[in-house]
Amino acid sequence: MNRIIAVILGGGSGTRLFPLTLHRSKPAVPVGGKYRLIDIPVSNCINDEIKRILVLTQYNSESLNRHVSQTYRFDRFTDGFVSILAAEQTATNKNWFQGTADAVRKSLVHIMGSKPELVLILSGDQLYRMNFRDFMKSHLDSGADISIATKPVTVEEAPGLGIMRVSSAGRIEDFHEKPPRENLASLMSEGSDVPPDRPFLGSMGIYLFKPEALFEALENESMTDFGKEVIPWAIGRMYVHSYLFDGYWSDIGTIGSFFEANLDLASETPQLDLFKNGVPIYSRARALPGARVRNCTIDSAVICEASELSGATIRRSIVGLRSRVRDGSVLEECVFMGSDYWEGSFRDAHASSGDSVPPIGVGEGCVIRRAIIDKNARVGSGSRLVNEQGLAHADGDGYYIRDGIIVVPKNGVIPNGTVV
Repeated sequence: MNRIIAVILGGGSGTRLFPLTLHRSKPAVPVGGKYRLIDIPVSNCINDEIKRILVLTQYNSESLNRHVSQTYRFDRFTDGFVSILAAEQTATNKNWFQGTADAVRKSLVHIMGSKPELVLILSGDQLYRMNFRDFMKSHLDSGADISIATKPVTVEEAPGLGIMRVSSAGRIEDFHEKPPRENLASLMSEGSDVPPDRPFLGSMGIYLFKPEALFEALENESMTDFGKEVIPWAIGRMYVHSYLFDGYWSDIGTIGSFFEANLDLASETPQLDLFKNGVPIYSRARALPGARVRNCTIDSAVICEASELSGATIRRSIVGLRSRVRDGSVLEECVFMGSDYWEGSFRDAHASSGDSVPPIGVGEGCVIRRAIIDKNARVGSGSRLVNEQGLAHADGDGYYIRDGIIVVPKNGVIPNGTVV
C-alpha cells in the first residue's frame, strides 16, 4: 500500500457541532471516551498499511495539531508519516481554503511531492471501519479514474446525502446532492449487490483518485467543493466507479448524530465494535491509572482510565478520561468527556484563584439525562440537567441545547442547584 498517500480533510468551522467545536476543529472532538474523531480515519489507514498521511487543517486547529503530533510517530526505519498541512499563504496564493476541493488543490505541491500512484481522500469527522485494500483492488480492477465509496440507504435517509445512480457494471452515471424525496425515483441504482430495501447509494465522502485525474478535476479553480461541484463535473468526463460499502458508517454532522454514535459504543452489540482484534483504533498513549469505582451502580457504560466514581449511578453512558462523579449523582444517556487534568493541577484555571466554583467533574446529588458534558466542565452539586421543558434548541447560562441534547461546553461551569 506504499503507492497510496492519504489526505484527511480537517473540515470547516463545524457550526452544526457547536458548541463542541467552539475551541477545536471537528476532527479533534473527543469520541468514545478516550479517542478523537481524527483517530478513526488515521487508524483505518494504519491498519491497512497506508502510512503516508496528510491532515489538512484550517479552523481551530491547535488542539488537532497537538494531538496528531503527540500520537502518530513512526520509527526511523519506515518512510511513513502523519503530517499536518495547515492553510498557508504563498507567493501565488493569498487566500485561505474555500472548501474541500480547494484545500486539496492548494496542497497539491505537498501531496504530489511523494510521487503517489493513488490519492485517497478522507473526511476527518466520520465513524467507520473500512478495508482500504479492498477499495484499492476494486479501483484498480475497474480501471477507473476516480472511485467513490457508496453506501446503500433507504428512501428516508437519501434526502440527507449525495445520491449516486450507479449502473450494473458499477459506473456512476448521475449524482445529486441531497435530492428532494420526489426526485429519488430516477436515482435508483442497478446491480445484484444493491439491497432492494435500500436502493439508493449515498456518497460517503471517501474518494480514490489517479493523480492525473485529480490534477484535471482541480484545474477549474471556481470549483471549491468535491461533493457539490468536482464529482458531478467528473462524472460526465471521466470513468467514475462506485465501491459499495455496506458496513457501519456514521457521518458526525450534528450534535444528535454525535450523541447517538457515542451511546451506541456503550451498547452490548455496538455497530462499531472497538473490542476487535487486528483492527484497533489508535490514540495517544497515556500513563494513567485504571478507573476507581466505589459503591456504584453501572449498566451499559464505558468507563475510561483515571476516572473516579463514588456512590453514583451510571446507565448507558460514556465516561471519559479523568472523570469525577460524586455521591448520589445519576447519569443516564450521557457522554461525559472527562478532563485533561486533575483538580488543582497547574493547568487548572481555578486551582489557586479563590473563585467560588464547583470542583471539576460532577458534584453530589446531581441528575443528568441525555446530555454531553465536555472536557474540564464543572457541574455543581444538586443540579438537574434533564431538559424539563423538552426544548430542541436553546442557549442558556453555561449550557446549550441542540437536537434536544443538553451540552455543557469545554471548561463550562454549572453552579450548584442549577435546573435545566
